[in-house]
Amino acid sequence: PAVLEELATLHDRVSPAPFSDFEPVLAADLGPRWRRLLRDFDTALPLGAASLAQVYRARLADGTPVAVKLQRPGAQRVMADDMRLLRRAAALVARATPKFTAVVDVPAMLEVLFDAMEAETDFRVEAANMRRARQLTEAYEHLTVPRVLMPPTRRVLVQSLAPGTSIRDADPRDFTLAQRTGIGRDLMAFMYHGFFLDRYFHADPHPGNLFVHPGEPAHLIDWGMVGRMDSSTSRSLVLALLTIADNDGAGLAKTWAEMGHPTAWADLAGFRSDISRLVPKVTSASLDELDFGLTLTAVLTHATHRGIRSSPTISLLGKSFANLEGSIRYLCPELSITDVFADNLRTIIFGLARETLS
Repeated sequence: PAVLEELATLHDRVSPAPFSDFEPVLAADLGPRWRRLLRDFDTALPLGAASLAQVYRARLADGTPVAVKLQRPGAQRVMADDMRLLRRAAALVARATPKFTAVVDVPAMLEVLFDAMEAETDFRVEAANMRRARQLTEAYEHLTVPRVLMPPTRRVLVQSLAPGTSIRDADPRDFTLAQRTGIGRDLMAFMYHGFFLDRYFHADPHPGNLFVHPGEPAHLIDWGMVGRMDSSTSRSLVLALLTIADNDGAGLAKTWAEMGHPTAWADLAGFRSDISRLVPKVTSASLDELDFGLTLTAVLTHATHRGIRSSPTISLLGKSFANLEGSIRYLCPELSITDVFADNLRTIIFGLARETLS
């Protein structure tokens, strides 16, 4: 999980580039008409900056405020070069440390991350992610996704401007209790459904990607990194969460070992002992007492130390959930994770049952 965290955030550590660097991108992708389509660019300070793209505030011809995401020139080549180097390094690690690789499959972990980041270099894919996610959020009163407002190109994405501010900078006192808990519960429910039913989830819901405003639904932005999960893994994870809700450490250890790949030297008894001590600390805790994403990471760490290889997808899920919890904690730290899971369990179980019988 720490490897995924580092790799996924490397591209965010960058200073803003001047807007003039991006004008050729607008001209090439939208043609000379781009100045008529998009007006009043706030070029002094971008809304966001990363090594692959920057986001600017602007307006459509009719005055509608928008966020315009522009890919840096040469970003696709840089990304391809980075991926090639990382694959080569992972192959070297695999050859040099076969015992380590038997437990931590670095090449497979990289491929999961690269698949999740596909939309980072093709904004048409990110736009499709946004449309799908926006449709999925229609079931939630307190959560939505920005609208795609113009046909996207590979390097230009125009979307509705999320109101408010990052959840990290929001003052909880500006929100009613119903608003705060509504946002927190809807976010968790949306992610639970993404993990276990839709098997499609936002892989990086950190505080900077979640905007809130009193009286408005929260806006989950930046769909350039999404996770996908196979049905077998999602069903096993439901069972794992049920064992946590039941305070059953031995059951969680058994489910996790069956879901993973124990090596020939795996210490299953030691793993069961580790998890039996961990689970009681998790059950019925609120967000101000518990970080469930880090708990999932702790299980992964124990499994690795005891010689049990876990799915790389679970590492990405753990990173996603840890980021989500960190975001919600700013607004609603008292929210109980297990309570939200219990409230959504009936729908999840029925959905899995329908899928099995169909």
